[in-house]
Amino acid sequence: MKIVLASNNKGKLAELRAMFAPLGLELVAQGELGIPEAAEPFHTFVENALAKARHAAAHSGLPALADDAGLCVDAFGGLPGVDTAYYATQFGYDKGDDNNVRALLEQMRDVDNRRAALVSTLVAVRSAQDPEPLIAAGRVVGEISREPMGSNGFGFDPVMYIPEFGKTFAQLPVEVKNANSHRGRAARAMLELIRERWL
Repeated sequence: MKIVLASNNKGKLAELRAMFAPLGLELVAQGELGIPEAAEPFHTFVENALAKARHAAAHSGLPALADDAGLCVDAFGGLPGVDTAYYATQFGYDKGDDNNVRALLEQMRDVDNRRAALVSTLVAVRSAQDPEPLIAAGRVVGEISREPMGSNGFGFDPVMYIPEFGKTFAQLPVEVKNANSHRGRAARAMLELIRERWL
């Protein structure tokens, strides 16, 4: 089965392709089909993911999968949340992973409560009008490290310290990270839903 991934994020696409391969599902990035990015006007991961999935399905005529993910920092009341990708732009930096990390570490310089969660919400629809979207969420709680560590992964992986491993996500082997990440947890739940309801 071919499914459009409502994202052009190469890291996300690589992770999800690997995770969905066992079911024989082929993920195609929306950009490969000439589908423009959807608007993401909402304040919750699930609303934005649903909007992105419906948009990709409407433009492609195929089932679609969307992921809305972000970093929720306790000391900031859960922010940046859905605005994670644009976090650095609030502080005069260009959009990008390295700048996001730099801005976060600057903003947290004098903050002792470093608890944070990486959250991923996956939504899949069979069509743009699907009345029963599949929704799966994954969440990993850790702490924001004082400096970036490791070179695997992307986004906030270099500063997301996971106490149970004693390392940041970026210091873990890719297969270990994928098995334990917020996206990995959401993807496992989504695979079960697709297997149970669509196949």
